[in-house]
Amino acid sequence: MGAALVVGSPCLRLSPSLSIPKPDKSQNPIPKSPQNPKTPKTHLKLPIIFSSRSLSSETHRGIAAAMAASGAHSADVAPDLVEEMVHEALVWSSLHGLVVGDKSAERSGTVPGVGLVHAPLALLPMPFPEHYWRQACELTPIFNELVDCVSLDGKFLQDSLSRTKKVDAFTSRLLDIHSEMLEINKKEDIRLGLHRSDYMLDAETGLLLQIELNTIASSFPGLSTLVSKLHRTQPRRRLPASTATMKKQWNLLSHYGNRLGLDSRKVPGNSAVSQFAEALAKAWKEYDNSSSVVLVVVQPEEHNMYDQHWLSSTLKEMHGITSVRKTLAEIDAEGEVLPDGSLIIGGHTVAVVYFRAGYSPNDYPSESEWRARFSIEKSNAIKCPSISYHLAGTKKIQQELAKPNVLERFLENEEDIAKLRKCFAGLWSLDNPEGVNGAMERPEIFVLKPQREGGGNNIYGEDVRKTLVKLQQAGSEELAAYILMQRIFPKTSLAYLVRKGKCYQDQVISELGIYGAYLRNKDKVVMNAQPGYLMRTKVSSSNEGGVAAGFAVLDSIYLI
Repeated sequence: MGAALVVGSPCLRLSPSLSIPKPDKSQNPIPKSPQNPKTPKTHLKLPIIFSSRSLSSETHRGIAAAMAASGAHSADVAPDLVEEMVHEALVWSSLHGLVVGDKSAERSGTVPGVGLVHAPLALLPMPFPEHYWRQACELTPIFNELVDCVSLDGKFLQDSLSRTKKVDAFTSRLLDIHSEMLEINKKEDIRLGLHRSDYMLDAETGLLLQIELNTIASSFPGLSTLVSKLHRTQPRRRLPASTATMKKQWNLLSHYGNRLGLDSRKVPGNSAVSQFAEALAKAWKEYDNSSSVVLVVVQPEEHNMYDQHWLSSTLKEMHGITSVRKTLAEIDAEGEVLPDGSLIIGGHTVAVVYFRAGYSPNDYPSESEWRARFSIEKSNAIKCPSISYHLAGTKKIQQELAKPNVLERFLENEEDIAKLRKCFAGLWSLDNPEGVNGAMERPEIFVLKPQREGGGNNIYGEDVRKTLVKLQQAGSEELAAYILMQRIFPKTSLAYLVRKGKCYQDQVISELGIYGAYLRNKDKVVMNAQPGYLMRTKVSSSNEGGVAAGFAVLDSIYLI
């Protein structure tokens, strides 16, 4: 389901001497502690993922009735039927490329076809109110435009991250590259962003709240598309002329839907991989060199390579564009930036550099990788993301944008600004006494976040208090490496999770990621779209939510 495009939204400027407003305490009040933040494992027959207080009684009854009718993720599916569906899902996944590298198999992260295992997945789609689905989709083009505007404000990025730079070596190196580009007045006339904004439904407030906005290496456009196909009816290509009918591809709900009381048409279509490929192709076309290639920056060992190969394959099959996979170290050894700014790798001119690595300090084990990142940035290749887009997606910038009056620095449309603010969770810098004191008193209702991507980095529960004490003892500068965020508590439900060929049932919560694709050439917005989505479901007792990091499974949504 698409969203109305927002094109040409002006990037408003403030005088360089104008200071960013101080936080308004009324903007981010300390959240109330839920009555039971650690939800016990109860045998709920139906998932309840909304707050009844936020809905009218009529709407509440309608959604409850729809959920009762859907029965998705219900505990009442007969064991023999579950076993049959699991078998069919595993066969389908193996035949259709819904796979990852098995970390227990040698070379599974380096050699394609070695040590494959089905991707961790939910057997049935997760019920999700259509109202919130539409809201998330409508936010996407606004966030796309916001990232672009923020990326153009070098002073805002440098000033907002200046304290973080002093205590976080990784962010410091990124800012150094950004600063050098500002000094040489490097312009990125063609700007490409392939983002993902992640949300959860908060049971306490009944609001859809943003967890984070990813501007680099937004993963799973390929595999998320496949999970939706597994759950949803998809038209098969037209058969020969002698056959007058259109056949439907097999999927779980088309085959078992009647027995489960589910309608596969209520699983939204997901074109993330094809539209990501379209965005890359459009950028390649804007570069205007028919012999050029797309360079995919990858990690030396990548067990999620098949998600990436799906995108490269789609780019080749649908648009005839060749992609080349290289690590940062290989780019440093083999790449060259010509005097005219052209980036050359293996004798090919690079039109677009698509990062699926480079978001973590682990991706830069030596100066070789940093040299490669700098060379890419100073070249005239289109970067996805540029260093400015990368910095615009950091946790600190997310927290700065949530301050009063900051969005107005970049966006003009008051309605768009209100929509964004509505989805902002409480966010505090650690120089805010109210936030820090609240976290010390009630650490269970906060998350402490460093400037890191990739899963497994956040701090929860009693560890929040312990970490804050250590940071305070280390000195005020150390506090700048983190932000505080209101912890979101969705309602739990029972689900069937399938991992490494085994199915188990547990209480789960889900996180909805909405992909965004944005391409601009100077004043012309070439593309501003919501390509698809990623639903991740995890056991409710797990704090982290990354699939590649081993915390969650891939899922799709069932609109109610």
